[in-house]
Amino acid sequence: MKQPDFALRRALHVLRQGGVIAYPTEAVYGLGCDPLDGAAVQRLLELKGRPLHKGLILIAAELSQLLPLIQPPSADRLQLLRESWPGPVTWVVAARPELPFWLRGNHTTVAVRVTGHPLAAALCRAFGGALVSTSANPAGLPPARSPLAVRRYFGGRVNQILHGATGGLRRPTEIRSLADGRVLRPA
Repeated sequence: MKQPDFALRRALHVLRQGGVIAYPTEAVYGLGCDPLDGAAVQRLLELKGRPLHKGLILIAAELSQLLPLIQPPSADRLQLLRESWPGPVTWVVAARPELPFWLRGNHTTVAVRVTGHPLAAALCRAFGGALVSTSANPAGLPPARSPLAVRRYFGGRVNQILHGATGGLRRPTEIRSLADGRVLRPA
C-alpha cells in the first residue's frame, strides 16, 4: 500500500517538531525521530524503557545520508556496505567523534542501515537524512508488527503511526561488525 503524500508530509512535520513516529521496516514496526534532536531521542528512549548507554540504530535511504555520521570506511569496507545495501543488514561502524552520545551510547561505533523498505526509505528521503530506528516495543516485549500493536504498546504517546506492511522478514535485521564481519545479531 502506497503511503499518501499527506501522511509523509505530516510525518516530516512531526519529526521536525521533535516528535516520535512509528513506521514499518523490513521486519517490524520501528520508532523513529530526528537523531540530532537530543530531547526527541530521550523521549523515544523513555517510551521504550531503553537505557541510553546501549546506543541506537540509524536508517537512511542512501549511503550519502550516513556519511556525515560515520568515519569514512576503507575502500574495501565501503564496497562491502554498497553490496549489502539497500537491504536488511545493519552494520556497526566507527562513529565520527562528534556523533552525540545518545546515538552511540558507551561505544565509539554506531549501528547503521540503508533500508530496503520503500516506506522507511521514502521517510528518510523526505526528511533529508538518517533517522533513529529502533523496534516499536517496550524493552523486553516482542516488537510490534502492526499499527494496532504499536497503539496497544504506546497509546497516544507516539505522535504519528505510518500505516503499511512490513517487509516480510520474520526476525529483525541482522547486525554485523564492519571491522571484522562478525555477526552480532543473526537474522
